[in-house]
Amino acid sequence: MTDIRRRISSLFKGREEFDLTSGGIGKPLFFLSMPIVVTNLFQTAYNLADTFWLGQYSTDALAAISFAFPMVFLLISLGMGISVAGSVLVAQYTGAGEEREAEYAASQTMTFAGIASVVLGVVGYLFVGDFLDIMGASPDVLPMASSYMEVISLGLLFMFGFAVFVALMRGYGDTITPMLVMFGSVVLNIIIDPFLIFGWTVVENAPFVGTIAFPELGIEGAAIATVFSRALALVVGLAIMFRGKRGVQINLRDMVPNFTYLRRLARIGIPASIEGTGRAVSMNLLLFIVAFFPDTVVAAYGIGTRVFSVVFLPAIAVARGVETMTGQNIGADKPDRAEQATALAAKVLFAILTGAGILIWFGAAPIADLFTTDSEVVDISAEFLRYVALTFGFIGIMRAYTGSFRGAGKTLTAAAISVLMLGVIRFPIAWVFASSIGESGIWLSFAISNVAGAAIAYAWYQRGTWRKGDLTESNVDIDETNIEVPATDD
Repeated sequence: MTDIRRRISSLFKGREEFDLTSGGIGKPLFFLSMPIVVTNLFQTAYNLADTFWLGQYSTDALAAISFAFPMVFLLISLGMGISVAGSVLVAQYTGAGEEREAEYAASQTMTFAGIASVVLGVVGYLFVGDFLDIMGASPDVLPMASSYMEVISLGLLFMFGFAVFVALMRGYGDTITPMLVMFGSVVLNIIIDPFLIFGWTVVENAPFVGTIAFPELGIEGAAIATVFSRALALVVGLAIMFRGKRGVQINLRDMVPNFTYLRRLARIGIPASIEGTGRAVSMNLLLFIVAFFPDTVVAAYGIGTRVFSVVFLPAIAVARGVETMTGQNIGADKPDRAEQATALAAKVLFAILTGAGILIWFGAAPIADLFTTDSEVVDISAEFLRYVALTFGFIGIMRAYTGSFRGAGKTLTAAAISVLMLGVIRFPIAWVFASSIGESGIWLSFAISNVAGAAIAYAWYQRGTWRKGDLTESNVDIDETNIEVPATDD
């Protein structure tokens, strides 16, 4: 195991090999972002595995998960501000050489993340039926979507807890360790997914003839597989952070809730939650429009959004890398270096995602065919993909600049850009055009808003207001803090 880890680490260099606050920019950004790409790919594999197996199970099950996924995103988005705040604080403290403050920030983040996830999980469990009913789920789809979301809500602590582990390690500059933990979790999920969805009966020799090893649980089985895999990943992640041998360390004595420190997390995290929630609300509002169409369109929408989640992995990963580089360089008082990293990321992402968009435009139908056996769903999904594919590059530009805003502590700016793109541009266009040209109007809203979002983010960044987001003015003051960080026992 040690030899395997050493070989993988030689491919993905971490904070020990590259100083994010000095030297070249391209290599550290690349080696910081590449493990995030792989980690996010593993993350998406959860959803893709569920989509694939449920697509083989039934079209109604595929439509049900199309309704459930936006609600999962909404619950996680409501709490994600805490993880963003923790990541930004850890990055800035690390860049400033304040290791003790970074440990305290990480410990408090994990505590309040746990509290938030329990509260959100209970709310989600109690109101899942009402939410899905409002969203327009059909009578055939509603029971399956509800059962899936009830399991996910009860397991939200594990899902969100692992996401916080990934964020805190990333803020420190270690993106390799979360990648390896995620890999094990995804492999486990993929293995047990089909057994829990379809069931498995042993039919070999007596006395095992007809013995049920796994009952057929359908869409509920997919949810159980996901929660169980995430729970094990969180246990491993906590063990790593408590040991403190890799990445940022957390300490049990620092995890006693400090509600004064919570105000600091909230100042950074609430706008980040608004950004994430804005994305989730946009998905749900669009789903509300999609629900007026047949279940085949709902299923196609689910397939399209999952394909996008794979394609946008490089943009999300590099944006997280930019967030960490910006945070650490702001902490080290080197804003010019942060700006150079952001510009490089925007150019590279535009080129890569545009190339990917061209490939998907030509291969839209075969890609859709991977997820369903329904030919009508394949045709509608292919149309969705072709409408949006050639605008993928603009998502890369927007993600790079909003990532830098977050790293500088300007989470409110990043949230404003997201709200403008999704709420002011995408949803109204989808609403107007869906009534006149059908589902194609929804697909068109994605393309237009992608281009507009990139233009808004670039123009806002060029104003230079993010440079004022230094440690004092971004409310991430580590030199003149009023928070007393307990001294270590060393």
